[in-house]
Amino acid sequence: MKSIDEYTKNYEDMIGFTPAKVHQRLKLGLEVDPETLSIVEHWRMNALTPEVLDPKTVQLICFSILLIQTSAAAKNHGYAAVKAGATREELHAVAAIANVFRGIAAFNHAGEIINDIFSDESST
Repeated sequence: MKSIDEYTKNYEDMIGFTPAKVHQRLKLGLEVDPETLSIVEHWRMNALTPEVLDPKTVQLICFSILLIQTSAAAKNHGYAAVKAGATREELHAVAAIANVFRGIAAFNHAGEIINDIFSDESST
């Protein structure tokens, strides 16, 4: 059975940190159903690390999908995209695509996220 540290390492490698909600899900999974947690995390990592796409492309796709859903998790994948080499302009271009399918709500959500990510970067 993997430890919480082994699971969180995947998130830290991809995003740079483990989101609080994810940490809570991992902790609960280890306590009540480690087998399902293992299956879910293996499937997740397999889906997010395809051999035919580079990490930046994968994270830009995730960012776009989550913007369309106006999900708070879009920010995590925005950070992951930047960690994989995405620029502010690339995130904005992806947000423009999301806008086509979700409307201004996705674009507004993206504006907050992109500005936060790059504001965080300049303060470090």
